[in-house]
Amino acid sequence: MTIFTRPRRAAAGLAAALALVLGGCMLAPGTFTSQLELRQGGTFSYTYQGEIYILAMGQLAEMGEALEDGDETFEAACFDEDTLEGRDCTEEERAEQLAAWEEEQAEKRRDREQGAEMMRAMLGGIDPSDPEAAAEFASRLERQAGWERVEYKGDGLFDVDFRIAGRLDHDFLFPTMERMQMANFFLLAANRDDGTVRVEAPGFTKAATANPFQGMISGFAEGMASAGDGEAAPAPGVPELNGTFRIVTDGEILANNTDEGAVETADGKVLEWEVNSRTQAAPTALVRIGD
Repeated sequence: MTIFTRPRRAAAGLAAALALVLGGCMLAPGTFTSQLELRQGGTFSYTYQGEIYILAMGQLAEMGEALEDGDETFEAACFDEDTLEGRDCTEEERAEQLAAWEEEQAEKRRDREQGAEMMRAMLGGIDPSDPEAAAEFASRLERQAGWERVEYKGDGLFDVDFRIAGRLDHDFLFPTMERMQMANFFLLAANRDDGTVRVEAPGFTKAATANPFQGMISGFAEGMASAGDGEAAPAPGVPELNGTFRIVTDGEILANNTDEGAVETADGKVLEWEVNSRTQAAPTALVRIGD
């Protein structure tokens, strides 16, 4: 009796993991300080200094490569049908197993090619396996308004300085990255026609209900585990969340979910959130700055 023991799950597992990435989020903050200033009359400014982690630029490709290690050498495996002890394979058995193995390898190559194309699409055409990919991505970001500095620290982690100001006659979203259609956002300032602005910062929390990044990471690890020997693969190196987010305004604060409420300063009323791994709710506020 011939038992072909090589599981044909690696390609499917990697594809499932990539699908989780495409269906989830790919950006996460690390250590940072961030401030949104809202002024009566409709002007605003926003700053973000600190770390941004990009999953597809980090360990995703490395995990896929690690998954394939050890799977490129064919070995026939045959067992006695009565004792289940190992025995030498016949030429016919070996040929049968070799054909199945070659089919599996072809499937894996197709999956790797599809996965590489997915990752390039996530990064707007940039190939994350290219040694120059990080520099190209940083250069692209610095061409966009607001990105004053973009430095690559390795393993998918960028250190950035973002500053922008203008009139809030439209919704404001951060971050936005050219040609990255599927990136999640950290902060949204939604402009309402009654003169109020609703601020939501789902990226500044690790609570599963507010930030789906962590749930996606867990699903990614499970997908990678199912592709191998059943042991969970290490999750990508997402940095520890540790930051401060402030809203400064001379408008009317109608609602917020800070612990202490607004503090009066020379610059106006200040709402502040300390964001870390224990943060359970995303910062939110409703501020009137117009008629």
